[in-house]
Amino acid sequence: MFRLILMVLVLVSSLLGAVTPKKVPVLCYHRFSIGELDSMSIKTHVFGEQMEWLKTNGYTVVSLDTAMQYEQGKIKSIPAKSVVITVDDGHKSVYSDMAPIVKKYKIPVTLFIYPSAISNAKYAMTWEQLRELETTKLFHVESHTYWHPNFKHEKKQLSAEEYAKSVDKQLNGSKKKLEEKMGHEIKYLAWVFGIYDDALLVDVKKAGYAAAFTIDRKHASSADNVMALGRYMVISKHTIKDFEHMVDGTEDRMIHSKKEVVKY
Repeated sequence: MFRLILMVLVLVSSLLGAVTPKKVPVLCYHRFSIGELDSMSIKTHVFGEQMEWLKTNGYTVVSLDTAMQYEQGKIKSIPAKSVVITVDDGHKSVYSDMAPIVKKYKIPVTLFIYPSAISNAKYAMTWEQLRELETTKLFHVESHTYWHPNFKHEKKQLSAEEYAKSVDKQLNGSKKKLEEKMGHEIKYLAWVFGIYDDALLVDVKKAGYAAAFTIDRKHASSADNVMALGRYMVISKHTIKDFEHMVDGTEDRMIHSKKEVVKY
């Protein structure tokens, strides 16, 4: 009888494990500043305080790839209190302000880059700086489309043929350019402005990406479409309590109407 009960318990546990979604909080930053802030920036020292809070409270920053392999069942487990850090756009403050803190805490960071800006725009890093960051083994470059388009606007303004060519450039063109410049496979994409639709979800899969990320304020979950996984955008107005609610799942558990909406 005891063996039978034990077998039932093991079976139930196995079934529950199979259906319980695997969730990981993915944070999204943009720019860092020691002085005046814009709407998409965060003070550099506040970012440092957030990283110290994670360390003090027993969180482990894991790479985006590690989290995705876990959610896709390719690895069995990750630390119980795992969190992922990503940064969009490739602003030069990542190199000057963020990198020293990343090196101090030895945490992995994914940089979602749109290549048209790199070594071109005054606000952006150079290819040399990106490669230098990757040599630390802490930073890893992935795709943020080719030139940061607004897909909603483009779909309205362009002909069907022109729009299809633009989407191909943004998804396939970016992947190809980044692989050429960085010398490694590009597997992940962050949707610009968090904009995507059903057709784009199909297109990004066809382009060969393993996963894509929004700015929908929820944990990245194995129960969701892998091409539209959630992230929390972190900006200057967020307190340490707000930050805590992002990583501990409090905000994720809120009903949709109660969740914060952070817009560009």
